[in-house]
Amino acid sequence: HQLQSLELDGNQFTGPLPTELGVLTAAHIMYLNAHELGGSIPTELGQLDALQGLYLDDNALSGPVPTELGNLDK
Repeated sequence: HQLQSLELDGNQFTGPLPTELGVLTAAHIMYLNAHELGGSIPTELGQLDALQGLYLDDNALSGPVPTELGNLDK
């Protein structure tokens, strides 16, 4: 089975969002809010064709939202 939901909100993770999240192509939803994540949103998240919800609020992310996320159908 492939991971369909990643719910890691409120764990106080630090550092950048891992580019490896882009391999979770069956993921429908990702809760990565309420951490201390910094840096930019990886363009690899634009590979998540099944993604319907991405929650990144309450972090210290910077930079623009990758245009690749706009290519998702959902």
